[in-house]
Amino acid sequence: MTKDELIISRIEDKIEQCRNGYYVTSTGLLDSHEQALAVSISRSAAGVRCQMYGGYDGAERRMLVCIPAEIPMSDSDVFDGLLAVLRVTKPAISRELTHRDYLGSVLGLGIERSVTGDILVRPDGADIIIVPEIADFLLREFRQAGRTNIKTQLVPIEELIIPEMRTQIIRDTIPSARLDSIVSSAFRLSRSKAAEAIRSGIVSLDHVECLKPDAKVEEGQTLVLRGRGKAVIDEIGGESKKGRIWVSIRKFI
Repeated sequence: MTKDELIISRIEDKIEQCRNGYYVTSTGLLDSHEQALAVSISRSAAGVRCQMYGGYDGAERRMLVCIPAEIPMSDSDVFDGLLAVLRVTKPAISRELTHRDYLGSVLGLGIERSVTGDILVRPDGADIIIVPEIADFLLREFRQAGRTNIKTQLVPIEELIIPEMRTQIIRDTIPSARLDSIVSSAFRLSRSKAAEAIRSGIVSLDHVECLKPDAKVEEGQTLVLRGRGKAVIDEIGGESKKGRIWVSIRKFI
């Protein structure tokens, strides 16, 4: 069984458990490729309402949550207790720690990536989204990140601290509102390089992997190029005199 086949099997199991058991089920936290598989499968999930959830709007790693279609539940009820936050603080005099430092140290404890979500780094530490089942282990064992001593505490997902991010506004004209054109403009790549990146699976649209260079992009969508950053499509305007389309893109820096 391939990795994708294993992921698909697990997703289908969660949907079946929800449908047959008549209770809310959820997968582990998924990357953009796994989310694309989950979204595709969930479209044909009769009798089950499926939603993606990562703890906050804009989360990159998200889980598929399956809800029996006939049960009237609000999002707050559905998502209650699914995720928590491991808050990490570091000494003020220590060196700056990166996302790589935190993730590497957590995975070094033998933790699977599927039980951890986004890692939101701040100057004084980080908030790591986790499934509650691993909280006690991390509180006990997670004592260093990047060889720096740290302190940890568990806080509710509602208290997640989302760092303010600096942005750069890019205004450009592009041939069309295709994904490869938008990626080319946002990340200063040639259109052929953008298309290559898309086909290789490192580009996601609204946090779901998209493999089609000609996919249509709409205002408000979030674009991620793995290793290069994230951008939001603020505006897709009319045509210029030369027949090109005006776009305004907000890139996070």
